Amino acid sequence: MSKINIFALGGLNEDGKNMYVVEVDKDIFVFDAGLKYPKDRLLGIDYIIPSYDYLKENIKRVKGVFLSHGHESNYGALPDILMDLPELPIYGLKFTLEVLKLQLAVDKVEALNLREIKSHSKLEFGDVTITPIEVTHSTPDSTLYVLNTKDGAIVYTGDFIFDPTMTNHFACDIGRLASVGKQNVLCLMSESMYAENGGFTSPRHRVASFIRSVLHDNENRIIMSVLPAHIYRIQEIFDEVSKTNRKIVIMGKFLQDVIYKALELKYLTINRTKIGDLNSLNEKGTVILISDFKDKPYANLERILRETDKFIKLMETDTIFITEPMYMGVEKRMVMIMDEFARRKINVVALNKNHLLFHPSKEDLMMMINMMHPKYYFPVKGNYKDQVENANLALKLGMDKDNILLKQNGDVVTFIDGKLVLNEERIKVDEVLIDGKSQNDIGELVLKDREMLAEAGIVLVTATLDKKTKEILAGPEILTRGFIFVKDNLDVLKEGEVISEQIIKNNTSNNYVDYNNIKQEIRSTLGKYFYEETECKPMIITVIGEV
Repeated sequence: MSKINIFALGGLNEDGKNMYVVEVDKDIFVFDAGLKYPKDRLLGIDYIIPSYDYLKENIKRVKGVFLSHGHESNYGALPDILMDLPELPIYGLKFTLEVLKLQLAVDKVEALNLREIKSHSKLEFGDVTITPIEVTHSTPDSTLYVLNTKDGAIVYTGDFIFDPTMTNHFACDIGRLASVGKQNVLCLMSESMYAENGGFTSPRHRVASFIRSVLHDNENRIIMSVLPAHIYRIQEIFDEVSKTNRKIVIMGKFLQDVIYKALELKYLTINRTKIGDLNSLNEKGTVILISDFKDKPYANLERILRETDKFIKLMETDTIFITEPMYMGVEKRMVMIMDEFARRKINVVALNKNHLLFHPSKEDLMMMINMMHPKYYFPVKGNYKDQVENANLALKLGMDKDNILLKQNGDVVTFIDGKLVLNEERIKVDEVLIDGKSQNDIGELVLKDREMLAEAGIVLVTATLDKKTKEILAGPEILTRGFIFVKDNLDVLKEGEVISEQIIKNNTSNNYVDYNNIKQEIRSTLGKYFYEETECKPMIITVIGEV
């Protein structure tokens, strides 16, 4: 009897943080390990990764993490995971691993077990084999994985589109995909992000003509924001700039490393004479490419706005061009930045709603289902409404409703001898909140403190007592930050000081001071008073010293 469990540690009912687990008997296979960006309320959090406690607890059974491509939503959790599990086997095609290596170097993380694989080369793990098949995406060496078991194949698509004009390292091996479908596909796991979009994604993902118009309409300097591993977009930019007399200056070490690595490996084909240096930075017509670190989307544009960028100083004649469509998690940030440039009377250009990222729309998804002929269909990657729409496409193609698996993170799908069985088991899932380099001290209590500080500010009550007599020598004095405008509320603060002084005296007797009670009473009594006067609840901290 064979048993297969499939579940997600991240990636369902959300955008990003993709991590899907397939257990075949005792062996564990992990597909992707990504991050996602925080919403507004997660104050100070740079990015979020899935909790990998399940992998730590079962590390001896983990055969490896298999990366579909080199984008942060699919590999971005690995620097943090590898700090904890440096010997975890990581599999990926060449360019995917090269991008990961560059990120690991930035984060100063050592990976001891990176294993480069080739498309169509079968990997054997006892009775189970895994075969990567190249698919089309915005970065080269993107792959779909076929996990073959004796009960049938589990197919994980990763990110893909169908576009026959994208060739070489971006090509999709449709012939091999079709051959997989002629075999026994037990379960197809296919992404859902664009399941509501009609038609094929192609050609709406191609923007060469839009880039051309921007270059034509703006003769002065153009600052272009790009995503480092979106190599196809970078190729489009170089192709269009090569038809002009402009130079391209690549700013930022990580972006430079990615582009030069892609050039070295012949994933990019560009005229190197078009690459300028810092001497070309302020020349008329120069195209400046900038990108951001994984934890701070649009941070470089914000730095330029704040005039703190070391090299790029904003000119009134500049044009800002955001070369990727708006994506979930950063919409508000992108709009605010564009609005700020507009206020400065700087021309800002962005792709419109007709331009799409490289994710499958309705026809792409149905074409994949038709080629695979799966017995069971498992929509993954996307908000739940997208998963539902993806499921509806399978229904439209005649799949049995009971064979379409709509799940949340942690829900376990179980097949025994190739048949779906009822399973109410849930794997414990959680999120790890990353603030800078720390993932140990960020939790609900810290976030609540940050939320309180952001909403109502802080009040600091200080006083100094005589070490021997315990009499008040100085204070109490109240200092505030982010609470109220001091000059307009001096009477409120004075009354707060009177309340604090009385509490200190009430808790001092016979040369003994009950400091804990003082802090609790000041926080409680002063908190009630401030709320009555201002309808705000600031964080109140009491500091009492002795001299």
